[in-house]
Amino acid sequence: MREPVHVTRTFMPPLAEVHELLEGIWSRGQLTNNGPLLLELEQRLKAHLGLDHLIVVGNGTIALQLAIRALDLHGEVITTPYSYAASTTSILWERCTPVHVDIDPVTFCIDPQQVEAAITPRTTGILATHVYGLPCDTDALEDIARRHGLKVIYDGAHAFGSNWKGRSLLHYGDVSTLSCHATKVFHSAEGGTVTARDPEVQRRLFLMRSFGHVKDDHFMLGINGKNSELHAAIGLVVLRYMATILDGRRTQWRRYQALLHDAPVQLASIPEGLDHNHSYFPVVLPTGALPRVMQALSAVNIFPRRYFFPALSELPYLDKRGTCPIARDIAERVICLPLFHGLDPATQDEVVHVLRGAL
Repeated sequence: MREPVHVTRTFMPPLAEVHELLEGIWSRGQLTNNGPLLLELEQRLKAHLGLDHLIVVGNGTIALQLAIRALDLHGEVITTPYSYAASTTSILWERCTPVHVDIDPVTFCIDPQQVEAAITPRTTGILATHVYGLPCDTDALEDIARRHGLKVIYDGAHAFGSNWKGRSLLHYGDVSTLSCHATKVFHSAEGGTVTARDPEVQRRLFLMRSFGHVKDDHFMLGINGKNSELHAAIGLVVLRYMATILDGRRTQWRRYQALLHDAPVQLASIPEGLDHNHSYFPVVLPTGALPRVMQALSAVNIFPRRYFFPALSELPYLDKRGTCPIARDIAERVICLPLFHGLDPATQDEVVHVLRGAL
């Protein structure tokens, strides 16, 4: 049987280029504690993304936790049920209460009208996800936040390479986070970034990442959110290939779109004004079709992912569940098809052929 085809495959940067940077690490003898490669990665990412502030952290979840803490959120944080679990668990971990509101069925992102309706005197923030690299309604959310005195965090785990209205999606919000996990468009094996609009908040993030102190001067409570020189080396080399990576994903995305344009499924819609990174190719199937589609694809060693499932409003450790019917419905019908650097057209054709056959 053919090699398994999974929903994603990590882009492996040229080993010789990584090795060259590793030799520098070995000669310096510094593996962590904000070494020269990590500092260089921060500068290059800021330039690439057009951001004034950015720090690299250990992963995207730590980035969310630091964001909540740096903004001093407490009480209730309104959030999306259609995201990876970290969006909700970060709120819980920081001893806040997640309040899930439903999503827009077309954009898959949080519905601003639902957000405003859920605000109470205990609400201090909004944590919204740019799902699949597609933008939240940033204008509406930030207008709501301004009128109600709230802070906005954008979970931009999927957002690297997506530019909205001429700016990186990571530009928006009081704080924006990124995941640099090996499954993402840009990666450093493990890692994340966090950026704040306010320089004082950015200073708090910087201190919190490193136990709250600089050398022997202790300023505030902090944790170990740092990343290593080894991860920075991988990230620096991967960054050199971003144009090629994004071009390939765009071609694959458009091929799927053309092959499925008349199929009885819902595809993602790219809004005007978005230069999309084509991070995932979600397909919302007809009701009841998911089990047979998954079975047919797995029979030929093709493994899409139910991304996202379940809806986070259904997590068993929450006090309140069943509040977001649109998110729950989409989560029960969605799969993401294989999409990654080097995926060949013939495999895409087979994926679509089997999918259509199962439908």
